[in-house]
Amino acid sequence: MGEDAESPKINHTFLRDYVTEADVISTVEFNQTGDLLATGDKGGRVVIFQRETEVSLQSVFSSLSALGSRKVNQRRWARQGTLGSTMSTAHKTIKLWKVSERDKRPEGYNLKDEEGRLKDISTITSLQVPVLKPTDLMVEVRPRRVFANGHTYHVNSISVNSDGETYLSADDLRINMWHLGITDRSFNIVDIKPANMEDLTEVITAAEFHPHHCHLFVYSSSKGTLRLCDMRASALCDKHTKLFEEPEDPGNRSFFSEIISSVSDVKFSHSGRYLLTRDYLTAKVWDINMDKGPVETFQVHEYLRSKLCSLYENDCIFDKFECVWNSSDSVIMTGAYNSFFRMFDRETGRGVTLEAWRESSKPRAVLRTRRVYTGGKRRRGDVGVDSLDFTKKILHMAWHPSENIIAIAATNNLYIFQDRVNPETQAQ
Repeated sequence: MGEDAESPKINHTFLRDYVTEADVISTVEFNQTGDLLATGDKGGRVVIFQRETEVSLQSVFSSLSALGSRKVNQRRWARQGTLGSTMSTAHKTIKLWKVSERDKRPEGYNLKDEEGRLKDISTITSLQVPVLKPTDLMVEVRPRRVFANGHTYHVNSISVNSDGETYLSADDLRINMWHLGITDRSFNIVDIKPANMEDLTEVITAAEFHPHHCHLFVYSSSKGTLRLCDMRASALCDKHTKLFEEPEDPGNRSFFSEIISSVSDVKFSHSGRYLLTRDYLTAKVWDINMDKGPVETFQVHEYLRSKLCSLYENDCIFDKFECVWNSSDSVIMTGAYNSFFRMFDRETGRGVTLEAWRESSKPRAVLRTRRVYTGGKRRRGDVGVDSLDFTKKILHMAWHPSENIIAIAATNNLYIFQDRVNPETQAQ
């Protein structure tokens, strides 16, 4: 029989591209060895992937319901046990999960059958000693602790200290320090809440501990400033040790200046010497010994400056892009729109635009460089500014701690890319 002309046709492209809000990835991070990769989504799930071979990852368990239906805002690895522990936060609650390996399973129970069901006691005629038998390597995750009631506002950052025993959590107005073994008590180390909320002029946007010195931490604000604090000076670090800010160019002053200068992410370099920050249009590198201004500034998508009005109307101007270092601190990476992400070589200052899309995720596929056309001679494959898809944004990413492997979260897709032969970047 022929197809009924009146019957509705299924749009398979729509079904493929349809994404629910709960499936959008909201955080991604490698553990300290790079063997595990954890992601969290807006549906409150944390999924951990284990590196199976040199070129592939497998999900070690399908879904961990971390925080009910709450969006996972942050996820960090803690150095505990063989594989460690993972921390996740959503809304005002922080949870600690223990991650462990198991390559043996018990068999030969007296009261249970092979499927774990209780036996009829009347059928048991003899007793046996259960034995451990080898099985495929499995990674198990068990909830360990819940840290609650420490914040009035949504937690936007968590950072584990280099001492391996404490961590900080930050919301819009306060930063607290916790001990990983104590769930009912935290210490407030920063409080910028004014006596009168009408006097509030800025909020905390991100915070992170120094990678080597457990007494130092930094936090950023919506005014584009960074404050380095030393807990040896005072228990309450309302007075910073150093203030990092860049004087505003009067020529670029506009209605959107304060919005686009807000720092959405701050990361210490692996050496601890530098700070990497991301605001709406730029990525900046700061030397912690020089507080007069950034030592390097990289234009991520300066071509959007003329589009700020429309970006304000569709709320894209409030998107919070993350930034990361490579293992040697020589290259930085951050996200953009249209499924683009950017890498910058600090030595040469050269930047490259790459695209995370389905075709590039095929095994052995080579990532193509892309260019946004802003004027002059147009090349084949260039993308016009007006053609950019602002719904396809790369906000979250991670870089392997020792290898040139990156993880890119694009909406509900997770892409893993590996640099096979320098300087080419190939898809894993």
